[in-house]
Amino acid sequence: MSILNSEGGCSCGYVRYREISEPCVVHCCHCSVCQRQTGSAFVINALFWAEHVELIQGEVVEFLAPSPSGKGQKIARCPKCSVAVWSNYYMGGIKDGIRFIRVGTMDNPNLLPPDVHIFTTTKQDWVVLPKAATAVDVFYDYEDVWSKVNLQRRNELLNQILE
Repeated sequence: MSILNSEGGCSCGYVRYREISEPCVVHCCHCSVCQRQTGSAFVINALFWAEHVELIQGEVVEFLAPSPSGKGQKIARCPKCSVAVWSNYYMGGIKDGIRFIRVGTMDNPNLLPPDVHIFTTTKQDWVVLPKAATAVDVFYDYEDVWSKVNLQRRNELLNQILE
């Protein structure tokens, strides 16, 4: 089943979105900040180019929150039920160019299993990663995980910001 044109939204149904591309990568983040912000042992985020995520119903409100990089993130939440549907991290200078969609808000989250587990040094001891899982202590090298096409697009965005 393809992720193209998949939809998701908040728990009350006010916010709905659609992804019109495949994700750049899917992270399962085990950092202590994500654990605290989600009230869970980890969060699964699918990274999409922002222009490939369409808000098809409702509106979101954005809140600034800390991130492991120290650069922060904007969390987009439903103004009615407060569910976080995506974030924009300020990592790598890309800012608003990439949306970190919360996979759990998708209508079919089974479509996006993690490509990589990050910040595993702070994962809960009882979380057992699959034997075949790609996992890193903190964060990965983009060249090792992202496709060539997505790396090229990332570099283009970085160059635009630096100009």
